[in-house]
Amino acid sequence: MNWEQLLSLKRQGDTSKRLRIEQDETRLGFEVDYDRIIFSAAFRSLQDKTQVIPLSKTDFVHTRLTHSLEVSVVGRSLGRLVGKKIIEKYPYLKEVHGYHMNDFGAIVAAASLAHDIGNPPFGHSGEKAIGEYFSIGKGQQFRNQLTDKQWQDLIDFEGNANGFSVLTASRPGIEGGLRISYATLGAFMKYPKESLPKKPTQNIADKKYGFFQTDKLFFEEVAKDMGMIANKSGDDIGFERHPLAYLVEAADDICYTIIDFEDGINLGLVSEDYALEYLIKLVKDNIGVSKYKTLTTKEDRISYLRALAIGTLINDAVSVFIENEEAIMAGNFPFALTDKSKYKAQMDDIINLSVKKIYQSREVIEKEIVGYEIIQTLLDKFITAFNNKYEGKASNYDKLILKMLPEKHHLDKTNLYERLLHICHYVSLLTDGNALELFETINGRKKS
Repeated sequence: MNWEQLLSLKRQGDTSKRLRIEQDETRLGFEVDYDRIIFSAAFRSLQDKTQVIPLSKTDFVHTRLTHSLEVSVVGRSLGRLVGKKIIEKYPYLKEVHGYHMNDFGAIVAAASLAHDIGNPPFGHSGEKAIGEYFSIGKGQQFRNQLTDKQWQDLIDFEGNANGFSVLTASRPGIEGGLRISYATLGAFMKYPKESLPKKPTQNIADKKYGFFQTDKLFFEEVAKDMGMIANKSGDDIGFERHPLAYLVEAADDICYTIIDFEDGINLGLVSEDYALEYLIKLVKDNIGVSKYKTLTTKEDRISYLRALAIGTLINDAVSVFIENEEAIMAGNFPFALTDKSKYKAQMDDIINLSVKKIYQSREVIEKEIVGYEIIQTLLDKFITAFNNKYEGKASNYDKLILKMLPEKHHLDKTNLYERLLHICHYVSLLTDGNALELFETINGRKKS
């Protein structure tokens, strides 16, 4: 792979090349990506989607929106630091093509901002609830009418693939979705493969999948246009990662490791003594002891250590990337950057404690149970009504259910797979609160 091809400003539908050297510095294309994402309805909905702790009324617990903004900030720093090193190593990128280190930061920031944009309500259990509706629920009835890959898309419903669809899918009058630059789409594509074969290797890029069958052709166009390295053969589509996808993943890993932990501490799920012990292991080489001793509250102490920890992990991830840049560019780096971090053991300790104390807390488990019931009920009602309408046998109840669909979701889908995926996509874009309200309405429980 080569950087000038990977840093593509091209957008869906472009008929001529966009050159970096001709860009308006006050309205750079990669920064336009960020703007389009942040003003999108799908991004706004993240303000009412759970990160870890559900429906919390406290002011310091993160939603998907605040998490995404923080990941974006960390991603921008990672991108700029890496960009500075890359420009120094390959000066022609600036001298001939006009690229700057901030371009790398802008790309990674935009892709990081969007990294959770396709995630369903109620956290990661939302993905499982959609998948299990088809694998062990009422959706099993559709198995014999779908191809293996279409079926795998549904039973392993994937927020990353759904996010790619949010960013790129066309609808009448809106061609190419948000029309994000190919470079940002490449950085967004953590798992550049289709749903089958499932986990064919231990390569981090094969851990999950990154696009639905409906988006296959455009996904392949983006990857090939940027010169990403194909790693599948025959009818199977898959690529090695865009190098900047490693930085998006690292930004997410850093934030959920440290900031979810901070939420657990502030909620009292993790004791301060435990927290200090674990965080100090990460920052012992950078901590200002005199500064630390002046902090009198738990929140200030934890906040100080959190900032130090994030800075430490950013610098470490940049070092790992630069040390392995040639292997990454050759498609020979099958790891996450944090897998090769010198702080991996400390990060693993924090994650293991978070799993025990936070992710498996009663409050989180109760949210996931409620989420399963809500999502599977909504899928069943809307899929039944949508299919009955297509088959010309919609009941009056079906027609009423379909009136609950927003206007932009009233699309004709003659293909069963597309109809099923369309309803999954609609449900996935609901907020936790929207989904709960819709569920209560359908079940006659909504209070007037």
